[in-house]
Amino acid sequence: MPDCKSGHEHGHNHDHDHPHSHSAAGKTLLIALVLTIGFSIVEFIAGWRSGSLALLADAGHMVTDGASLGISALAAWLAARPPSRRHTYGLGRAELLAALFNALTMLVVVLGIAIEAWRRLHDQGSIDGATVSVVAVVGLLINLLVAWILSRGEQNLNIRAALLHVMGDVLGSVAAIAAGTVIWFTGWTPIDPLLSILIAGLILFSCVRLLREALHATLDGVPFHLDIEVLGRALAGVTGVTEVHDLHVWPIAAERLALSAHVRLNSLGDWPAVLIALTAVAKVQGIEHVTFQPAENPENKPQPIRLIRH
Repeated sequence: MPDCKSGHEHGHNHDHDHPHSHSAAGKTLLIALVLTIGFSIVEFIAGWRSGSLALLADAGHMVTDGASLGISALAAWLAARPPSRRHTYGLGRAELLAALFNALTMLVVVLGIAIEAWRRLHDQGSIDGATVSVVAVVGLLINLLVAWILSRGEQNLNIRAALLHVMGDVLGSVAAIAAGTVIWFTGWTPIDPLLSILIAGLILFSCVRLLREALHATLDGVPFHLDIEVLGRALAGVTGVTEVHDLHVWPIAAERLALSAHVRLNSLGDWPAVLIALTAVAKVQGIEHVTFQPAENPENKPQPIRLIRH
């Protein structure tokens, strides 16, 4: 993109070395997608033939996982595209939207499992415990493999949302194994819906937390790990700076932050050195894209260092 200059001098610093990581994340998600969708078909057939809600619920969950992995992979591909005249920050925000969508779909899945489990508690049918146990063991191995693949890649909000779906599948497989074993040896079928409800509750806890983070990031919230007051004081403490105001930090992608601020100086002649120092402070907090607007102290005399937020 060409630089546009006006009567004010701005300080910019940004890094465009992120497309490679987004591309790698996309490949990781595609591998996980193929494994997940492939086994969900096997699990659905086994669940239907054996009459197990735990297997059917897990198969349905894996289908939604496949969809979430597909959406996450698409978002990673979009995030890897370079900035354009219409999207000057690029399309990194697609990863935040994908994480939000996946968190919402997880809520729907949890609700569906809970409703069906409640119905099964009052209308129990016959279940083939042996089939459930064998298929669930294979499912657990597949889910652990997918989780391992995802955990080895870049860790951002988009990947974490996909990983949450997969970890839900891991818990679902464990529940199916336990239910199948109990039914196989004791014939006590209520264990199937009861364990399904337990797993739904465990998934709900992580889902709500992820939904909070995804919604916060989508609404341009300051990341929870970053203290804006501490950052502002650090910027205002740079030699030559007397005041920092209009400080803003927001996510422009799942793993990229942007910052803008107005900076008042003792002398504009110090600006080149001050800009380097300000950029270094921001980089310590993981902020690569910064924009500072410098202005000279109108009275041209030292003032107490302060941070003003508008």
